[in-house]
Amino acid sequence: MPAVAESPGHYGYGRLASSAEIAGWDIDVRGDDGAGLPPGKGSVVQGAEVYADQCAACHGAFGEGEGRFPKLVGGIGTLKHDRPELTVGSYWPFAPTLWDYINRAMPMPAPHTLSADDVYALTAYILNLNDIVSSDFVADRDSLPKVQMPNRNSFVWIDPRPDTAAKPCMNACIDPNDVKITSTAEGRNLTPRTTGPLDTMQPK
Repeated sequence: MPAVAESPGHYGYGRLASSAEIAGWDIDVRGDDGAGLPPGKGSVVQGAEVYADQCAACHGAFGEGEGRFPKLVGGIGTLKHDRPELTVGSYWPFAPTLWDYINRAMPMPAPHTLSADDVYALTAYILNLNDIVSSDFVADRDSLPKVQMPNRNSFVWIDPRPDTAAKPCMNACIDPNDVKITSTAEGRNLTPRTTGPLDTMQPK
C-alpha cells in the first residue's frame, strides 16, 4: 500500500539532508565577486607542477591544446573574427569562474578530485600563462575576485537582429460578431477525436 501522508508535503519516507550532506553539494562559486570560494591558496609555481601532472596531456604543455582539446591561452582580439578563439585569456570575464570550472569538471577523467589548494594553484598558473597575473601571484579567495580579466567589461552582446515579437493589431479590427466559421476539420478525418473510442483507419 502507498504510504499515508502524515502532513501536507510529507509522504512518510526519506529524511532531511544533514548540514554535512548539503555542504558536499554546495560548491558553486559566483564569478564577479568570488562568493563561495573556499579557504586555501596556490601559487603560479605550484600550479606549474600540478598542471604538468594533471592537465598538460590534454591542454598542451603551455595551454596550446592537444588534438581536439581546447586551448587555454591566446586568442586576444579574435572574438569578432569568423573563427574566434575562446580561451581563458580572450573570453572569460571573471577569474573566480575559472576556479569554479576547474573545481567542478577537471581533470576530465576524475572531476572534483583536486584539493582547493591545487585548484587555486592551477588557476594562478593558467592566468599567468595568459599574462594576466605576474609569476609571483598567489591565488586565494581574496585575490582572485580582484583580477581584471581582459574581457571583463566586454562580456555583453547586443543581439543585432530585429525584434520579431508579434504585436496585436489595433486598427481596422473585425467585429467578432461578423466572423462566420464556414469549414472545420471535424468529419474530414484530419484530426483524431478527443472523446469516445479510438478512431480506426477508414477505407478510401
